[in-house]
Amino acid sequence: MSTFNVGFVIFPNLTQLDLTGPLQVLARLPQSTTHIIAKSEAPVPSDCGLSLVPTHTFANCPPLDLICIPGGVSGVIEAIGDRETVEFVHRQAASAQYVTSVCTGAFILGVAGLLKGRRVTTHWAYTELLSLVGATYEKARVVKDGNVITAGGVTSGIDFGLSVIAEIAGETTAQVIQLGIEYDPAPPFDSGHPDRAPAAVKSAVSGRYEKANLALRAGIEQAIRIPTEMMRT
Repeated sequence: MSTFNVGFVIFPNLTQLDLTGPLQVLARLPQSTTHIIAKSEAPVPSDCGLSLVPTHTFANCPPLDLICIPGGVSGVIEAIGDRETVEFVHRQAASAQYVTSVCTGAFILGVAGLLKGRRVTTHWAYTELLSLVGATYEKARVVKDGNVITAGGVTSGIDFGLSVIAEIAGETTAQVIQLGIEYDPAPPFDSGHPDRAPAAVKSAVSGRYEKANLALRAGIEQAIRIPTEMMRT
């Protein structure tokens, strides 16, 4: 059986848990190899100060069976405006068995033209922007539409990873990995989604997410006004 190539595309100011959550899970997929891919071999800073070291560049990355794009709003805004990044994602997705994202990484897939007509999820604060890239929001922690699998915000990347393992290698394998990493969440508060968070908590974050929403919208609108060569073919 040939090796199943899993690739995570990273970029400056990504949210590290969008990457490291599903990475920790998918790195345990039997008969697979994991690749961390960036434009260059230089360490890539995340939005929390942790730098990440690529294993491959766009130039030497092998064909991927699964491509995953993490999020992080400031990093995503820069990435969707970078033609080389968008074209790499589009090119690898064309032959991948699974095209996936976590959190706002969905918008990189969207700008690459990969979400048109798809049911998709992303971080709760940015769901209304999915229509800009031709996608339809589905309210769920993980959404699968054909070979496109998207996850909600940040921590949902772990759920996503386990769902993908179950899809590829079966539920027993996914459960073995879940037990191995002791993924048994029991948060001290039930404030992880706007549907359940108290009004005071939602009010405390509303201003920050309103500004980020506007910035991401502007970035998407600018990116989709400048079609790249690969989008015209």
